[in-house]
Amino acid sequence: MSPLQLLFQASPATLLLLLCLQLGISTAQEDTTPRRAIILDVDMPQEAKPGEEVTLQLTVQTELRECVVIKTYLQSSKPIDGAFNYKYTSCLCEDYPKNFYWDFQSEDTVEIRAVVDIIEELNICPDDLAVVPIGVNTYYSENTLVIN
Repeated sequence: MSPLQLLFQASPATLLLLLCLQLGISTAQEDTTPRRAIILDVDMPQEAKPGEEVTLQLTVQTELRECVVIKTYLQSSKPIDGAFNYKYTSCLCEDYPKNFYWDFQSEDTVEIRAVVDIIEELNICPDDLAVVPIGVNTYYSENTLVIN
C-alpha cells in the first residue's frame, strides 16, 4: 500500500493535525489583551508640613497605536490656589509618555485627584490625527497628602 493511500484512510482529525504541522500555526493574532487607552502614574509625597511646597508629577502614557488629545488637571477635597489649578492639553502617542508637574501648598490634609480626559480638539496633534475612544474617556488617580 502506498503512503498516499494511507493518507486517505486517516481520520479527519489526523488530516487536520498534519495540515497544521505542515503550515505552521501563526501566533500573530493570539494577543487578545485589550490595549489600555490611558495609564497613569502619580508621584507625590504622602506627607508635608503646613505651607510646605509639594510637587506632584503625573506621567501619562497610552497603549493605543493612534495618538489621543488629552487634558490633564488636578482636583482636591479642599480649595487650593495657584499652580494647582493649571490645566495642560497635549498630544499623547504610544511610544512617547508625557510628564506633567504641579507645585502647590496646603495647610490641611487633602485628597488629590489627578485627572486625564481624552478630548476632541484641533491643532494639538500633528496633522490633527488623533482618535477619541468610544468607551470611557476620563481616567484618574486619587492620593492623600497628609499635613503634619
